[in-house]
Amino acid sequence: MIGRLSGLLAEKNPPQILLDVGGVGYEIDVPMSTFYNLPALNEPVTLLIHHVMREDGQFLYGFGAVDERAAFRQLLKISGVGARTALAVLSGLSVADLSAAVARQESGLLTRVPGIGKKTAERLLLELKGKLPAAFDGGGNGNAAPGAAAADDVLNALLALGYSEKEARAAIRLLPHDLPTAEGIRHALKTLARI
Repeated sequence: MIGRLSGLLAEKNPPQILLDVGGVGYEIDVPMSTFYNLPALNEPVTLLIHHVMREDGQFLYGFGAVDERAAFRQLLKISGVGARTALAVLSGLSVADLSAAVARQESGLLTRVPGIGKKTAERLLLELKGKLPAAFDGGGNGNAAPGAAAADDVLNALLALGYSEKEARAAIRLLPHDLPTAEGIRHALKTLARI
């Protein structure tokens, strides 16, 4: 499976790009959040890839940040949500906005996305609850993503230790962004001990 591609940006035709990797052109669909952050044509770019193999073809979906790809994959797990709908959601909302809408169970933001009606929005909110990273500063670039990934690991560790999701998320909000996972767990446990 293809997990990442680096090459020169050969074409930009929203929502698809053509990435030249060593003379091979890969057609990749990207959400508009990634598209807007692409460099000029013939400039180098690295994208995280979600590779789909079906009997009617192989499809590549590219993302500029780890949290975008993770949210895309969570959306695909929902019955009735395909790649086009998942790309539309991520084109209309940042991962932080989507996470906040899910945390507040607020369907209004989702219904603004083309193709998402009230019933679909409510199903997305229900099925995504607790499955998206908390609204950390993803910033849309790959550099901030490890902080979100570490926070996700800390959250999972706290849940495994028996803390409720509400307690775990409250402790994680107080974590500095640059802590490695092990330090983050220790810091979160100290915070929970004081609560």
